[in-house]
Amino acid sequence: MHAAASVLVAAVCFFASCSENVEKVDAIHDRSKTPSLRASDVMTVVSDSGITRYRVNAKEWLVYDRAAEPYWDFPKGLHLEKFDTELKVDAEIKSKYAIYYTKKKLWDLRDSVHAMNLKGENFECKRLFWDENEQRVYSDDTITIKQTDKTIVGKGFESNQSLTRYTIRKVTGMFPVSE
Repeated sequence: MHAAASVLVAAVCFFASCSENVEKVDAIHDRSKTPSLRASDVMTVVSDSGITRYRVNAKEWLVYDRAAEPYWDFPKGLHLEKFDTELKVDAEIKSKYAIYYTKKKLWDLRDSVHAMNLKGENFECKRLFWDENEQRVYSDDTITIKQTDKTIVGKGFESNQSLTRYTIRKVTGMFPVSE
């Protein structure tokens, strides 16, 4: 028993002497600015009613579900593929930065945004929004659309989410002309 008491006293003295070397860490005061999830090298599939709808690839994925407007942050870019009912890639979007507002179901894609539709048309712009609720894609920035026989440039763009029916505002471009 005396040995146990000696060990207890030694342990108390040891921890008391170490307490001066303890580094204090500030508590997190604003949880809305701290991600509740941080993931690296992510590849995930999103389904609805058992049907695969999207595949998402990202180097980094941060989830801020405690923010006033909850969102997912993709600070190192995003590659998103949308599937049709037969699991064919219906549309594809890549960007160097992206935010997804979970309650609004709104994607905000920024920096070197590249998209491609089922017809093989390529869309390029600096910033693009995709509203899942309204099933539309839009931008107020300059957009370039490369088709097999022509390139269309415009300022302002709106489309269905498959990028197959679209309207371009302030259009310029190179169009083939037959003699």
